Amino acid sequence: MALLKAPSKQPKTTTLQVRLEEEVRGNLDKYAEFIDANASYVVSEALKLLFRKDEEFKRWLGQHTTNQNQEQSQGEINTKIA
Repeated sequence: MALLKAPSKQPKTTTLQVRLEEEVRGNLDKYAEFIDANASYVVSEALKLLFRKDEEFKRWLGQHTTNQNQEQSQGEINTKIA
């Protein structure tokens, strides 16, 4: 059973150029063929899976998202005061 499922709809995308080891690229292409999708979809879904499963990253992200939101709020307050 495949861990990733073929896409049901085309989400908004952006472009990223990466370099992969030849073996990784070969397996990426084979996995994409296996689930009847393209390599971009496999990479995107694999990263989403990684982000969901990595508890340490989720904690780190939560702290940095909170800090970023606080900085944005502070910037808005300073803009209103000025």
